[in-house]
Amino acid sequence: MRKPLLATLAAVALGAAALAGTTVPAAAAPGPAGGTTPAAATAAVHPGAAPAPVAAASFAGTVALSNCSGSLVRMPNSQASDPGLVMTNGHCLETGFPSAGQVITNQSSTRSFTLLNASAGTAGTLKANKVVYATMTDTDVTLYQLTKSYTQIQQSTGIAPLTLSSAHPVQGHAINVVSGYWKRVYSCSIDGFAYRLKEDQWTWKDSTRYTPQCQVIGGTSGSPVIDTTTGQVTAINNTINESGASCTLDNPCEVNEQGAVTVHQGIGYAQETYGIPACFTTGNKLNLSAAGCTLPKSTAVSAR
Repeated sequence: MRKPLLATLAAVALGAAALAGTTVPAAAAPGPAGGTTPAAATAAVHPGAAPAPVAAASFAGTVALSNCSGSLVRMPNSQASDPGLVMTNGHCLETGFPSAGQVITNQSSTRSFTLLNASAGTAGTLKANKVVYATMTDTDVTLYQLTKSYTQIQQSTGIAPLTLSSAHPVQGHAINVVSGYWKRVYSCSIDGFAYRLKEDQWTWKDSTRYTPQCQVIGGTSGSPVIDTTTGQVTAINNTINESGASCTLDNPCEVNEQGAVTVHQGIGYAQETYGIPACFTTGNKLNLSAAGCTLPKSTAVSAR
C-alpha cells in the first residue's frame, strides 16, 4: 500500500502538485491520520508518473473521499430500493488502518463522499450511516452503507451505481483504474495474479497485478478497477512497489505457493472483488456466514 500508514495527505498533495500543471484539489488537505492509501499514497510520490486522463473512460459512479478514491457500487442482485453502498480500501477507513487480522463490521459512520458524473463533475454528495465491512486481511476493502437507496440517489443525481462482477478477473483484459480523488484514469491490462502479496504487516490473497502503464499515485487508493470488456468492477486499486524494497511498507512483494519472494519495482496491484457479492444477501445486508462467502469473518482469520 503505497505509504499506507505513514504518508500524510499533505505529502500526497505536495507530490501530486509536482506533476506538471497539476492543481491540488481542495480535498487534498490533510485528513485523518493514517488516511492515505497504499497505491494511492504510493503513486503520490512519483512526480510525472501519472498518465494523462483518458477521455473515453467515464467517471460516473466514482466518488472522492477526503483522502482516497472510491465508487458507488451494487451487487449483481441488488435492488433499486436497497440502501446504496460505497466501496473504497480498508486503509482508507476514517478511523485508521485496520491491523492485520482485524475485521470491522457495522460501525457507525457519518462520512460523506463527492459523487462524480461521467465528465468528473460533481453530481452530488452521498452520506454514510455505517461502515458495513472493513478489513486489510486477505483483501483491502471498506464498504459503507449510505442513507439513501439507489433509486433516491439516481433521482437526485442522475447517477447509477457500478456493478461488482461476480467473476474472477481475466489475465490480459484491458482495465481502467478510475480515481475520483484526482479525477484521473489509468489505463493498462491485467498482467497476472500474485498468490500472496505482502506489505509490512498485511498479506493479501490472489492480488491482481497491473502492466507497467498503470503508475497509480497517492489518492488513487480505493479506485474501482473496471474491466473495459464488461464495464463492471473487477477489483479495487490498493498499492504499488515504490522503491524496489521487499515486503516493506510501500513496497509489496509477491510470495508464491513455495514461499519464493519476487519484487516488481514500479508495478501496481489491486485486490479482487468478485468474492464480495456472495457475502451480501437481500436488501444489501452483509452475511459473512452466507454460502460462498470467503471474506474474513473475525480477528481469528489468518492472512495466510
